[in-house]
Amino acid sequence: MPFITIADAQLAWGDLPLLDRAQMQLDAGERVGLIGRNGTGKSSLMHVLAGRDKLDDGILTRQDGLVSVYLEQEPNLPEAATLRESLLARGRFEDIADEREKWAAIARLDEYLHRLRTASEQNPQAASGGEKKKAALALALSLKPDLLLLDEPTNHLDVETIEILEGILTQEYRNNRSLIVVTHDRAFLDTVCTRILELDRGILRSYPGNFAAYEARKNEELNAEAIANRRFDKFWAQEEVWIRKGIEARRTRNEGRVRRLEALRRERAARRERMGRVSMTVDAGERSGKLVAEVTSLSKVFGDKTVVKDLNFRLLRGDKLGLVGPNGAGKSTLIKLLLGKLEPDEGSVRLGTNLKIAYFDQLREQLDDTKTVAETVSPGSEWIEIAGVKKHVMSYLGDFLFAPHRAEVPVANLSGGERNRLLLARLFALPANLLVLDEPTNDLDIDSLELLEETLENYPGTVILVSHDRRFLDSVVTQVLAPVNYLAPDGRWMEFVGGYEDWVRQRPAIETPETGAVPDKPAAKKPIRQRAERMSWKENKELETLPETIETLESEQEVLMQKMSSADFFRLPVSEQQAVTARSEALTQEIETAYERWEFLTQKAQSCAKN
Repeated sequence: MPFITIADAQLAWGDLPLLDRAQMQLDAGERVGLIGRNGTGKSSLMHVLAGRDKLDDGILTRQDGLVSVYLEQEPNLPEAATLRESLLARGRFEDIADEREKWAAIARLDEYLHRLRTASEQNPQAASGGEKKKAALALALSLKPDLLLLDEPTNHLDVETIEILEGILTQEYRNNRSLIVVTHDRAFLDTVCTRILELDRGILRSYPGNFAAYEARKNEELNAEAIANRRFDKFWAQEEVWIRKGIEARRTRNEGRVRRLEALRRERAARRERMGRVSMTVDAGERSGKLVAEVTSLSKVFGDKTVVKDLNFRLLRGDKLGLVGPNGAGKSTLIKLLLGKLEPDEGSVRLGTNLKIAYFDQLREQLDDTKTVAETVSPGSEWIEIAGVKKHVMSYLGDFLFAPHRAEVPVANLSGGERNRLLLARLFALPANLLVLDEPTNDLDIDSLELLEETLENYPGTVILVSHDRRFLDSVVTQVLAPVNYLAPDGRWMEFVGGYEDWVRQRPAIETPETGAVPDKPAAKKPIRQRAERMSWKENKELETLPETIETLESEQEVLMQKMSSADFFRLPVSEQQAVTARSEALTQEIETAYERWEFLTQKAQSCAKN
């Protein structure tokens, strides 16, 4: 019997349907990734599955005796002297009647706290978001539920902890235990999930396999949907013309055809269009000098903690630097040192010339909660100028998925995802040739995240980026700055060429806290997990447009061939003949290359769909 079954489910928020006759089934042993745009109702569905809320209509069936645990995005921990005591109170361990079972549960809690490297003896009120999240995860895992429901479990976690969590979930949630997780971390979805469940316009759609397989199949579906909609709209338009022909239509009036047109109108009105995409454009303004920053013998100490020790490196125009490290390693402090917002204890930071800096701070301190969305983006004006082009503030906000009625909403009333999009909109509204982004991916849905990736890839300026999103780092950065001793940072940082996976391959063996020594030669590295085959958004778009590109090139070549075959061709000036001949030869090569690329992407898409 399935763990949970949902049939004809309806759920609404105001007049917006979150579930629209949705269907779903969860079987034992499944690890399901629940994805969808911000605001589509993922958390609302999780509340229903956890028994916290009820459907407006429809049927939800749970297996008798099913034990489920739900971990919300921001866990609320009771007041206590330590994190561990807070977890014992929240987990109600004292209510367990069987003494052996109670102590076994406490032992499991201690085990998971250790495995997740949680500072369990610290005061919960003083704990960081990452420590609270790790503690709450340890508690949820220790309860050993049949069904574990996780809402954004990787938020606030560093990469090492995310990978530990991936290992726990893939080992323990199979056979007779299941998992449903809401996350925008695509690498996490690729590693953990056996099925993707997408919530889109009120409908739940199921895709077997991991996120890479979903990407390939979803692209095919969207193309097919667009074609079907165009055919429908064309047929509907023809019928509307027919009914408006006046006397001619009344003479040949076919009541069946009229009823069919009325049905078409209802179907067209009911069709919920695919949600728009965020549109991001960064104005890089004037070019900075070739040297953006030069760091010499930089050191910074807070109390007995050394955050930076004798750091030397140069940042050049066009570099995209990723800062990688565990929570508390000093990534945000290093950014403040580079920007001159914090004075070093030793050494210096020399900034280059003609720098225009845009800074995205992790805590979003730049946003004034009392101002409206429109005032935040364009104070005192209804117009924004980007790269020399004027745009109305409402149109610009629409590019970041803010509806006109949201423009006058105070910042204090925005969700986490909306605050992130608003800060990006504010930063990108001003010319900047150095973007400093501290955790910009938090709370962004996958579509927005992929478009931010593409925007930064094509950005001609310089980027300094802090992120725990491995795939985002791989797509954007050209070099990585990371602690020499990753698990026990001691202030020493090292620069590596490439993205996240390149850093994993290049970094030396992690020194142990006991020895504190870095080996002269790299010791055996931990096995590198093979990244799942996937189609990027860029590759999907390229595959979609290649047939049209090939057709255009072939048409141009055909015109040139006809021109060269005509009797008048050799009467043309020699220079023009040579130019036509050279272009024809170049087209032959371009067409051949385009066909090879099309075949490669087609095979890759098919491979992703199979996996």
